[in-house]
Amino acid sequence: MIRAILHVDMDAFFASVEQHDRPELAGKPVVVGHAGARGVVAAASYEVRKFGVRSAMPMSTALRLCPQAICVPPRMARYREVSGQVFAVFREITPLVQGLSVDEAFLDVTGSVQLLGEPPAIARRIKDEIRSRTGLTASVGVASNKLVAKIASDLDKPDGLTVVPPERIRAVLDPLSVRRLPGLGRKLGEKVEAAGLRTLRDLRTAPDGLLWPLFGRDTPRMRERAAGIDERPVLTEVQDKSLSAEDTFAQDIGNPRELDAHLCRLADKACERLRRKGLMAGRVGVKIRCHDFATFTRQRSIAPSTQDGRAIREVARELLRRWLAEHRGAKLRLLGVVLAELAPAAQIGLFECAANGSGVRLDAALDQVRERFGSRALRRGNMLE
Repeated sequence: MIRAILHVDMDAFFASVEQHDRPELAGKPVVVGHAGARGVVAAASYEVRKFGVRSAMPMSTALRLCPQAICVPPRMARYREVSGQVFAVFREITPLVQGLSVDEAFLDVTGSVQLLGEPPAIARRIKDEIRSRTGLTASVGVASNKLVAKIASDLDKPDGLTVVPPERIRAVLDPLSVRRLPGLGRKLGEKVEAAGLRTLRDLRTAPDGLLWPLFGRDTPRMRERAAGIDERPVLTEVQDKSLSAEDTFAQDIGNPRELDAHLCRLADKACERLRRKGLMAGRVGVKIRCHDFATFTRQRSIAPSTQDGRAIREVARELLRRWLAEHRGAKLRLLGVVLAELAPAAQIGLFECAANGSGVRLDAALDQVRERFGSRALRRGNMLE
């Protein structure tokens, strides 16, 4: 049986949620993100993309390209709520769902065909259900593997449905730009194009002598990807390798007390994500970027692994204090907390529960309040600057 894989990608997700919730924004150029010299575009509506605005672009650049753009601060709790509705639609179709982010996923619907119809019909059903429940549109790629399905979902945005049967994979992929290949990256994409490889056909048919300087041992795999060959299964449980929370400041900060307050807030945010995913961390790190863009990381193992906000926060604070002591007078433009060596949360032991019970209960209460009333509804005292 030929596999039937869908890649579903919500269209300009954050911006579309804002336009749906605020009808006065419909049809207008909307960018989601924090205004300021160092703000970054988290999402851009299709109306503002006409001006060259894209996600991950500095907000200052976006507003220079489109001065009339409306800047809307992100509401992550609302986006997670809508994402839950979207993923509920996916799981009504198949249990084989691999989420890639809050707004996109792979679905293996091979086993659903006999009950629900051919893959294109299943894709239309998903699109209709998402629109009915959320008022939003999604683009879907339908293919026999994950790679081609992902490429296909981006070929007819927004509100697209692109089907690539096995016999047409080369016909569809060959003329596409090498930049369409997922995971190629901007810098490597520039090198590939500079080598004269501009289409996926060029990449697929290029000799090893041309590809090895670019990809090394990955050369056979890159040639296969350019040909649309991909045997990866849809994985329903993909273990996170790390979780993080970081901020780029509007102005460089050198005051240790102010940096400590920011670090506590970031540690709290990272721990909230950790608990939401049902994970524990065995390593805590801090990411530090100075005014001159020099970047440092400091990390330490923590045993036993934990999701307790207080324990993780104190390790992060100690790492930052030590770095500041070694770099007196340093001014930071970015600060982050990274949690690694993640594992599923195990039942808390008797003595650990007795020692940290109040902290665990406080974390749970904070999570519940913030889930209902927003991330800024309650803050710990040590986060006040």
